[in-house]
Amino acid sequence: MADTGNEIVNSGNAETVKRHLRFGWWSLFVFVLLGTVLEGLIGFKWTPYMTNDTRQVLWRLAHAHGTLLGLVHIAFALTVHSGVGAIPHRWISPSLITASILLPGGFFAGGIFTFNGDPGVGVLVVPLGACFMIAAVLLIARSLKS
Repeated sequence: MADTGNEIVNSGNAETVKRHLRFGWWSLFVFVLLGTVLEGLIGFKWTPYMTNDTRQVLWRLAHAHGTLLGLVHIAFALTVHSGVGAIPHRWISPSLITASILLPGGFFAGGIFTFNGDPGVGVLVVPLGACFMIAAVLLIARSLKS
């Protein structure tokens, strides 16, 4: 049988479901924890955080994107598991995982060192992460059975 780029074997689907449930829940843990830490920095008025608007925005973006992407992993796993759709294309899983690292990671890294209101160089990976996210969502949408 020719390779169509799809994982057709049920055990492959089960592994995909487990991988994305695990990744999604751990992502939620990390980014909910990050959000709690950011609230603490505000509550304790930590000067390096409070006096740097660029850092505040970038770290909030890291928290928001990381949390949302964790939920996307869980939704993808449940979609595959439901049988409603998503024969997982071989590029969906790596694209989704890559996006989940580059998007929030780039925002967070960009906020570590800021330069006169500009983000650090870490933010340069954010557009690449966005491209991986767009590709993953497109492939998921196209894979759904009608």
